[in-house]
Amino acid sequence: MSKKRTNYSSAFKAKLVLELLQNESTLAQIASKHNI
Repeated sequence: MSKKRTNYSSAFKAKLVLELLQNESTLAQIASKHNI
């Protein structure tokens, strides 16, 4: 069986983008922090 794809809300995506732009964190660091 294939794994079901997770759909993330627009608000969640916007929050991650803002976090990426405001911090010195890399995309990989933010992704692992939020388990995505």
